[in-house]
Amino acid sequence: MMTSLCFISVFLFVFPSFASAALLFQGFNWESCNKAGGWYNFLQNSVSDIANAGVTHVWLPPPSQSVDVAPQGYLPGRLYDIDASKYGSQAELKSLIDAFHQRVSSGTSDDRLDWGPSFICKDDTDYSDGTGNPDTGLNYPPAPDIDHLDPRVQKELSDWMNWLKTEIGFDGWRFDYVIGYAPSIAKIYMDQTSPDFAVGEKWEDLSLGQNEDSHRGALKDWVQAAGGVVKAFDFTTKGVLNAAVQGELFRLKDSNGKPPGMIGLLPQNAVTFIDNHDTGSTQNKWPFPSDKVMQGYAYILTHPGVPSIFYDHFFDFGLKDEITKLVVIRNRNGINTSSSVNILASDSDLYMASIDDKIIMKIGPKMDLGNLVPSNYQLATSGNNYAVWEKK
Repeated sequence: MMTSLCFISVFLFVFPSFASAALLFQGFNWESCNKAGGWYNFLQNSVSDIANAGVTHVWLPPPSQSVDVAPQGYLPGRLYDIDASKYGSQAELKSLIDAFHQRVSSGTSDDRLDWGPSFICKDDTDYSDGTGNPDTGLNYPPAPDIDHLDPRVQKELSDWMNWLKTEIGFDGWRFDYVIGYAPSIAKIYMDQTSPDFAVGEKWEDLSLGQNEDSHRGALKDWVQAAGGVVKAFDFTTKGVLNAAVQGELFRLKDSNGKPPGMIGLLPQNAVTFIDNHDTGSTQNKWPFPSDKVMQGYAYILTHPGVPSIFYDHFFDFGLKDEITKLVVIRNRNGINTSSSVNILASDSDLYMASIDDKIIMKIGPKMDLGNLVPSNYQLATSGNNYAVWEKK
């Protein structure tokens, strides 16, 4: 029977309770599965550093057995087989989750899933026997497109997800490749598992100067069609910011005077990020300019949305202290998913904004700021081409 699948790919988080505004940390990269001694054991050594940075949610890699060509876990087969993961054993995973729950906050095989050709979408002719429902999204060539309209598939996947919550300790989900299935499918699993937090990966092409509005509009539409509770990674902000820090900071203001990404439309459902295991790391599919990474964090950690910190930047780039300072300022001033943004300047070499009338931030090489920083503000932190002020 066929067990390797391309499905909703619920890849996962450890969630403490919310002591402050949500802050996500991606706790792995593309090479973490190759870590000697296991990634779960290795990450135990970093729990305190991550907690001290003010992180509220930690995103962990896919935990189940995966086919040999995908040791990172993104082509899972035996979903309940946690011991076969390249990141470590089930016991090591539970130990790591317990450590996060305790330290990050005070309170975030049988025939199941053994689906044959009749449980594959009928238009996936490489794997299906033609009796399943049509695919509700785009095809994913490396693996079968599971028929999520099938009641047994829905029940068994929901049972597995709830098992991950009750038995392993996870509290929420990352929905991978959401263009591969209808948003109504994500809503089904949201309704049947009630995660504390969930975010979807809707990564589509972005053409600067042409489709920013439709690009972020599609993110907003997906969130709403999926029930309005799930969040989405703000790929629009990612793409605009990538270009903006390279002498095009004027891009950070849309025609209505607001941020140009999803945070300018539906900030409470937007998860902002600089890089992840796909865009950066060794895959490097869409990397942020490496010498301007802190300008990126100065932007997302002062703006609305749920910011996400990437493991590589925090540890491997040596930016832990600088990033942590920005998080402290964010939390001290109560900047959150729905904070207001008043853009003060958006030129090629300077972007400045006031957030909630509590802090002012700038990125870009321009040093002559004129009268944009009032006398009742004082410098809170600064670095290479970025600075943040807060009221005295």
